[in-house]
Amino acid sequence: MSYQQALSGLGAASSDLDVIGNNIANANTVGFKQGAAQFADMYANSMATAVSNQIGIGTRLAEVQQQFSQGTITTTNQALDVAINGNGFYQLSNNGSIVYSRNGVFHLDNSGNIVNSSGLQLMGYAADSGGVVNSASTVPLTVPTANIAPTATKKITAAFNLNSQDDVKAAADFDPTNGNTYNASTSVDAYDSLGGTQKVSVYFTKSSTNTWEAFAGYGDPVTQKTDLGPVTFDSSGNLSSGNTFSFTIPDGASATAGATQTLTLDLSGTTQYGAKSGLTNLHQDGNSTGELTGFTVGSDGMLTGNYSNGETKALGQIAIANFNNQNGLQNLGGNVYAQTAASGAAQVSVPGSTNHGTLQGGAVENSNVDLTSELVNLITAQRNYQANAQTIKTQQTVDQTLINL
Repeated sequence: MSYQQALSGLGAASSDLDVIGNNIANANTVGFKQGAAQFADMYANSMATAVSNQIGIGTRLAEVQQQFSQGTITTTNQALDVAINGNGFYQLSNNGSIVYSRNGVFHLDNSGNIVNSSGLQLMGYAADSGGVVNSASTVPLTVPTANIAPTATKKITAAFNLNSQDDVKAAADFDPTNGNTYNASTSVDAYDSLGGTQKVSVYFTKSSTNTWEAFAGYGDPVTQKTDLGPVTFDSSGNLSSGNTFSFTIPDGASATAGATQTLTLDLSGTTQYGAKSGLTNLHQDGNSTGELTGFTVGSDGMLTGNYSNGETKALGQIAIANFNNQNGLQNLGGNVYAQTAASGAAQVSVPGSTNHGTLQGGAVENSNVDLTSELVNLITAQRNYQANAQTIKTQQTVDQTLINL
């Protein structure tokens, strides 16, 4: 029986060496999870053998167990390198067949699809043209390359300090081309619905103590003006009336003669203190058209596009899947796994939800192979192999002794 036991030991040690060698070979494979060979003893099936007299007949490979411990996360600064921190796998589409991976190195193909090095498409939740994510089901994620539409300006927010010590000027004599007829002014580019810019100016003329007259002008140079009305302050210099005004300018995007664009001017936060007049805040809510300049991945998997006009928009959301029994997954090679009955059904959700890890964009998860431990294991497996070979050698000596009788 010693030959059978030793041969099974040699086979087990050889399998152990194979597993360890595979771990060492994948020490630099992104997202790789090291394996550990698990063995079980074997006994002959004999009903007549007394339990206390059983002699084992060797060992067998019970399973190769994947160790799904977290690998070290390394920053790469590549936008579509994504690392999972915690539980979960990326969902990938292989021509419609879903597989799973921890390797988060992705790039764009020539159609704008987010794919891995094997061309498998990353799955997630799609976003509509307005940036609203639909989490009903996962689809292959794409990055749209089209420009985002411009937004017409509707509101201008401007806050000033108007010098309480300024001289009073006659509002009736206001002329936007004559700086002596007003005390303070500013201008801003407003956008029409096609993204065209139109210069809008705001002027203030001090008409009496604590009272100023506001004007709006359009064009460069100003070709028309609108008397917005009085702006008043209390004795503490705070705005008491004239917070908001509405006025119109020609609609540069309309082909209709006389068409206008309505704007709201919000002066909230404007003060009247004894200091030089000046602007303290200015913002308008319109935008020109924008080209995609880059994107980022948030910890919740949200893929956000950055555009040349300063706007951002959600392009989609990466989904991750978790399993009740990760060791039940079938390893297909190429850093991907397949779902099996042993693994249980994939639990697909957004990163950061219950029992699902978070994501880190611009980073990768390194292999979790500990080279120091694996080299020690390699020596141990080698010794085991040598010891089993020695068992065969000893049995040969015993056999030769019997032959020589």
